[in-house]
Amino acid sequence: QVQLVESGGGLVQAGGSLRLSCAASTRTFTIGVMGWFRQAPGKERELVAAISRSGGATGYADSVKGRFTISRDNAKNTVYLQMNSLRPEDTAVYYCAAGTTPVLVTRASGFGSWGQGTQVTVSS
Repeated sequence: QVQLVESGGGLVQAGGSLRLSCAASTRTFTIGVMGWFRQAPGKERELVAAISRSGGATGYADSVKGRFTISRDNAKNTVYLQMNSLRPEDTAVYYCAAGTTPVLVTRASGFGSWGQGTQVTVSS
């Protein structure tokens, strides 16, 4: 079992930046792919960004390309999401996710462990 704890959410004005962090802990699994999903009120959960175990492959939602950057530190079992040029439509609960496969996956079904979520609110 993998436990994921997110941090870094909050309230920011449009055009501002936030950095989300997610620390993973496990005694039995090797953490593979990691990712960030988000869910806005009344909408389905969607992928924001994902990164393979090596960090060599990344994937992004079209809506965040060029603004968000995902990275990871395997020594710390931590994944980050740097969010720049934030927009009101980025407002959502952001969830960290982890899977056991080492390759890049972008579907929610590829992630077996989920964090509790952190709120990101972007004011106009």
